[in-house]
Amino acid sequence: MTDRQDAAAKESGKKDSGSFWRELPILILVALVLSFVIQTFIARVYLIPSESMQPTLHGCPGCTGDRILVEKLSYRFTDPRPGDVLVFRGTGPWAEDFVSTRSDNVVVRGLQELGSAVGIVPPDENDLVKRVIAVGGQTVECCDEEGQVVVDGRPLDEPYIRSDFPFVPGQIDCDTDVRSGRCFGPVRIPEEHLWMMGDNRNQSKDSRWYVGDESDGAVPVENVVGKARWIILPPSRWGSIPAPEIQQQAASRE
Repeated sequence: MTDRQDAAAKESGKKDSGSFWRELPILILVALVLSFVIQTFIARVYLIPSESMQPTLHGCPGCTGDRILVEKLSYRFTDPRPGDVLVFRGTGPWAEDFVSTRSDNVVVRGLQELGSAVGIVPPDENDLVKRVIAVGGQTVECCDEEGQVVVDGRPLDEPYIRSDFPFVPGQIDCDTDVRSGRCFGPVRIPEEHLWMMGDNRNQSKDSRWYVGDESDGAVPVENVVGKARWIILPPSRWGSIPAPEIQQQAASRE
């Protein structure tokens, strides 16, 4: 290589290096905007903090819970249906135990909100994950003679619930004993509302807990964030989240 060619190569390298550093802020800005758009309108990752959805979703105080991908597009075109696992914002009585994780320092809080917008910091929201049991206009209650939840007079087929709290006919009388945690209703669900319950019925603070509020424990459809689709972490638990058609299965047995 001649001296002239060597000088030209060095000059080209300087230009490339300078161009990279000028473009880097733009690339970072584009990445942040894309992250914001994806998490706001398409999908977001959530951590399961409790055991209320076991064994479907793993979580417990002090341990590393499942991380799930919640997509936000489905319910823009269709309504939630019984059997779906979804994330919703807990408002009203559902938010009575919520404690904000934001700093009292204005600057730190601003950075936390910025980090939340791009997915670096968890959102400061009372986001809950439960399963849809019944929808607006239906009547739900528990239990029938077999200990099953009943919707519009039909028992549900729920293969996902924990079996460590078995129902023994005769031991729980829902006509007189509502302290068992199993018995409730009948509750008529308001239109545009959902009756939500955890799969771990013995350890879930769900719609049963709030019977007597203005919506009788039901959650407004407008509070729904999205549908829980996949477990993405830890790798040992990768897989889709089952959403069986629990009411149709029950009807098909008749």
